[in-house]
Amino acid sequence: MSRTGKSHKRLDGFQRLLLLLVICMVMLLGYIIWSTPGSKPVLTDAVAQMQEYSGVESPVTAVLLNFRGYDTLLEVMVLLLAVIGTWSLTEAFFPVQGSEISPVQMGAVRLLAPVMCLVAAYLVWQGSHLAGGAFQGGAILGAAGVLVLVTELPGLRTIPVLSLRIGLVLGPLLFTGTALFCLFITGDLLGYPKGAGGWMILLVETGCAVSIGLTLALLFAGGRPDKESIWKNNP
Repeated sequence: MSRTGKSHKRLDGFQRLLLLLVICMVMLLGYIIWSTPGSKPVLTDAVAQMQEYSGVESPVTAVLLNFRGYDTLLEVMVLLLAVIGTWSLTEAFFPVQGSEISPVQMGAVRLLAPVMCLVAAYLVWQGSHLAGGAFQGGAILGAAGVLVLVTELPGLRTIPVLSLRIGLVLGPLLFTGTALFCLFITGDLLGYPKGAGGWMILLVETGCAVSIGLTLALLFAGGRPDKESIWKNNP
């Protein structure tokens, strides 16, 4: 009689080694979590002591844009690299002639898009003293961009690609330029001059909000704009 049971494939040497490494990693992470002491107000006290030198009233903004500005700068650069990678793969073709837009959908776009832009601007301004900032404002701008994209407004074809490129690099360039300016003035990268931290952080957050919003919307589009069609009316 032939054997009809299911055969189980044995793990080869590499798979066993990989499984062992995963088990060791899980055990190591478990030990780290188990041995980590309870929360202590060490960092909270340090931030509170340096708050007056940060230029902003919000401790979150002070940490993200001043005390740990390097991390935020790298996050902005990662978003820019994500768009560059997406644009290098394919094009996002806009329809030559948009389909008929529902009056309800068009009314929603006309009502919500300006309000969302206003809310985004308010969140960026509010970030200096309350919850908010560039990423929150940029997320709202990105949602407004997605709303416009799914509606397939004819005006999308009249947007110059150069404007999109400038908007994408605006935040990273402002952030990098501010860091180099601080290095030249104070000798510290992102070490804001005394009394100038507030408006410099607001400037950086404004530029980053625009870039983040465009990044999210263009990632939703799924590729770079079609040069030939978009530049047709914008030589």
